[in-house]
Amino acid sequence: MRGLEGTEMGVDAMTDLRHEELRTSREGRLAVRLALAATVEPADKTMTPRLRALDPFTAWEMVRTDAGGKFTRAAARVKTLRLETVVARTQELGARIVIPGDDEWPCGVDDLESPPYCLWVVGKGSLARACERSVSMVGARAATPYGTQVASELAYGLSGRGFTVVSGAAHGIDTASHRGALAAGGCTVAAMACGIDIAYPLANTGLLQQIEQSGLIVTELPPGSAPQKQRFLSRNRLIAAMTPGTVVVEAGLRSGSRSTATAASRLGRLLAAVPGPVTSPASAGPHQLIRDCGATLVTDVDDCAELFGAIGGDLADPKRAEPTVFDRLEDADRRLLDAMPVVRGTTVERLAVSAGLTPREVTRGLAALHAAGLVERIESGWRRTQDQSS
Repeated sequence: MRGLEGTEMGVDAMTDLRHEELRTSREGRLAVRLALAATVEPADKTMTPRLRALDPFTAWEMVRTDAGGKFTRAAARVKTLRLETVVARTQELGARIVIPGDDEWPCGVDDLESPPYCLWVVGKGSLARACERSVSMVGARAATPYGTQVASELAYGLSGRGFTVVSGAAHGIDTASHRGALAAGGCTVAAMACGIDIAYPLANTGLLQQIEQSGLIVTELPPGSAPQKQRFLSRNRLIAAMTPGTVVVEAGLRSGSRSTATAASRLGRLLAAVPGPVTSPASAGPHQLIRDCGATLVTDVDDCAELFGAIGGDLADPKRAEPTVFDRLEDADRRLLDAMPVVRGTTVERLAVSAGLTPREVTRGLAALHAAGLVERIESGWRRTQDQSS
């Protein structure tokens, strides 16, 4: 890690970070942000509000000294903090640490009430560029076959149109979304609720290896951080913030996916949801988002691309049913066809009475319908052709 290799930087050395020259250097900003990320839990509801309006150097000084006895929760971590160990482990993993001001920093996360102090990233390409044209796809771990199919198809299609698919690498909808993007040869980003050195869930180890090869894996937690429940909730806010919008494919009324949707709404991001069977509990969440939370109903790739893509550049064609031969008929000819028997033949006179048309209109209409192959002449008169019923 540039500027920190071989540094024996424990808590005592970190007091030097107050110096002005360190405040203006990337190395100093990186060190203090690493220290905060390693000692302050992202979802801590006691400490993070107290640090929210502070610059990282002031925040670290308060955490390091347990100012006012308000940061005692971090004391054990502060005592054992060794930045050189964190940096060495990051390098060993082939990862990199990104901080605000770096070209790779995804600016969307700055909209968060409590942005991450830094991000650990592994994989090819730039995280910032990957997030420019992107969409978050989230949903239930216990996804239905319907949900996984829809997620795969949406991710495949969006990836083919140049969107990065961002998700959380969990079972169910997340996995289907990542796999869909990979199948299309596109970029996908996995946001993790653990350290960059931990594959979670374990069953997705192979998937995460694939993502690392052609996409990116990102986390705000230092190496060695285990997946814990509250970390999934804090991770969800990153998924919502990194992209212009979020699609919820399947989710229960209480789920982590709903927390991502809530974060997206609070950030002013676009929110979409996929409808499903009204009998499916897995679709109850998306239905409520559409009904009560202003989520846009999306059903296919065209809908998503138009919603999340460039204004005017990703417009979807209006959805219309294909016109039938019946739609192209004149009104009088449609009435005549409606009055036409299917089995037995009938006469012009009877058709005039049944359809409420003049004999001349019937004669002219029969000629048009016969030319279109919709009626035929048999011994007993006129009837519909046998190979059509509309």
